[in-house]
Amino acid sequence: MRTTTAPAPSLTAAEVKRLRADFPALSQSVHGKPLVYLDNAATTQKPQAVIDAIVGYYSRDCSNIHRGLHQLSERATASYEQARQKAARHINAADARQIIFVRGTTEAVNLVAHSWGRPRLKPGDEILISTMEHHSNIVPWQLLCEATGATLRVIPINDAGELEMDAFERLLGDRTRLVSVVHVSNALGTINPIERIVEMAHARGALVMVDGAQAAAHVRLDMQQLDCDFYAFSSHKIYGPTGVGVLYGKADLLESMPPYQGGGDMISTVTFEKTTWNRLPHKFEAGTPDIAGVIGLGAALDYLHGVGLDRAAGWEAELQAYATSVVGAIPGVTLVGRAPHKASIVSFTMDGIHPHDIGTILDQDGIAVRAGHHCTQPLMERYHVPATARASFAFYNTRAEIDALARGINRVKEVMG
Repeated sequence: MRTTTAPAPSLTAAEVKRLRADFPALSQSVHGKPLVYLDNAATTQKPQAVIDAIVGYYSRDCSNIHRGLHQLSERATASYEQARQKAARHINAADARQIIFVRGTTEAVNLVAHSWGRPRLKPGDEILISTMEHHSNIVPWQLLCEATGATLRVIPINDAGELEMDAFERLLGDRTRLVSVVHVSNALGTINPIERIVEMAHARGALVMVDGAQAAAHVRLDMQQLDCDFYAFSSHKIYGPTGVGVLYGKADLLESMPPYQGGGDMISTVTFEKTTWNRLPHKFEAGTPDIAGVIGLGAALDYLHGVGLDRAAGWEAELQAYATSVVGAIPGVTLVGRAPHKASIVSFTMDGIHPHDIGTILDQDGIAVRAGHHCTQPLMERYHVPATARASFAFYNTRAEIDALARGINRVKEVMG
């Protein structure tokens, strides 16, 4: 992460109120109550600027990219490639060629597993993941291990929801080929010490992939300083449209990897005898992409940086601290995940009440939270719970909404007896 000499001031409540007007969905009512949207870890709402960018493509510039000489195609191509430049700046990649557009973090992990892992891994090799991983950072590696004979090993966590770094160091060995870990846990909010993880893994000759789906909207990223080998994030969790994401990779690794899919745009030449591949990044972008989605992602990054990532993160940290205090003080509520270094998530259970009931009753008050295992079933097993209720915050949330959540939780207790 890029360092600064002094932290930027956070957004003010007055600024947040003005910014909320940029998000059409936030002004609606649900079940006759004002919407309190606290499900941002699942997907964020979209500002009007993103909606306008998508409509603008379809209404003015609708054309395929990279293949046309006419004006519409040239405009669409320019907007698409500008979004790549914006994504590179957002994570401070050394070169926009290192930005591969994919459908989301899930596809990015699968791409690395298929194109990097399958040609290289063999029986006895090891991949390390952690207990807090999303299923999308578990299942692709399981499939890879089944196909190659490699072994999947798991870094444990402590009760607070932090990686046990001593155990990680013991697990790192001469057969470790890859460490794939989440930057910010989607179920706990824990921010993992990625720089230290990368340093330790590289010292043993292992590569590192980072699932940044929950981090990209909340943490300032610097690939050149972080030095991980692969990093992935999704558009829809950073105020952009669904169905689009980014895979960053070091250029030499991407150059050495075979294509993930075959088809148009990823080729240089095709004959019936042999095909040669296009240069980066196009080698990994077969077929017509979600052009409107990528343009929408570019608009989302413009919007977020216009707000100020550091100022937004400062406000979110205030909300995180306030929600932890308020929700954690309610009798019968247990917070799940109490790591001191967290981002924008409060997960909790209630004595004798299933999280699905919590979510359903809160919805009747217009409060949107997520209830379930959050695609982290092994993590739920670690805490001996079937599921949690999760409130997750964006910079457009307010203290008043957290107060509404607290009132809603108390109403859950009343309804459930």
